[in-house]
Amino acid sequence: MAGAVRVKICGINCEAAFDAAVAAGADWLGFVFFPPSPRAVSAERAAKLSAREKAGPPRVGLFVNPSFAEIAAVLAVIPLDILQIHGPAAMAAAIRAEFGRPVWRAVGIATAADLPSDPESADALLLDASPPRGATRPGGNAVAFDWRLLRDWHPPAPWLLAGGLTPENVAAAIAMTGAPAVDVSSGVERRPGEKDPALIRAFIAAAHGESRR
Repeated sequence: MAGAVRVKICGINCEAAFDAAVAAGADWLGFVFFPPSPRAVSAERAAKLSAREKAGPPRVGLFVNPSFAEIAAVLAVIPLDILQIHGPAAMAAAIRAEFGRPVWRAVGIATAADLPSDPESADALLLDASPPRGATRPGGNAVAFDWRLLRDWHPPAPWLLAGGLTPENVAAAIAMTGAPAVDVSSGVERRPGEKDPALIRAFIAAAHGESRR
């Protein structure tokens, strides 16, 4: 992940969002396979969207505490390049061994004590805000954690910054944290689950613009 800041657009669930992300230069395209999420898609829907551009950015599948059977059922329909896991650290090694794909692990951050000091078998770490109290879904739920916590952190693996990022704040987030890559979902939506192509373009432009300064 060295070099220019890279961008993952997550929660893609419609043609307009897919096309906008590809055209604007997204580095990864994310599909959510977690039914409680308003961004969730079936494997069949993800495969249909992915077929719009057979080359292009790697496809990332997001899973929450998945069984091998759940992942296998998705991979039988769409050949994902990367598996993003919300779940225990021990899960990453087992999933990589089973499916032979890179595994990213999401880590919820609330205090400095939450910052990982070991990759724990993940190929990359996705730093997100810890779920707010009462949340029904993992991740930051459109909330940013205190980016100042990263000032003295020494990353043990490639990593992405997530949680509460928008076209308006992503450049500042990159400047403050030195993030080599960023992940956005709700920050480029008109309303939960509805991506806005204009916001996708603005986010990618802002992230890439900051990385070239």
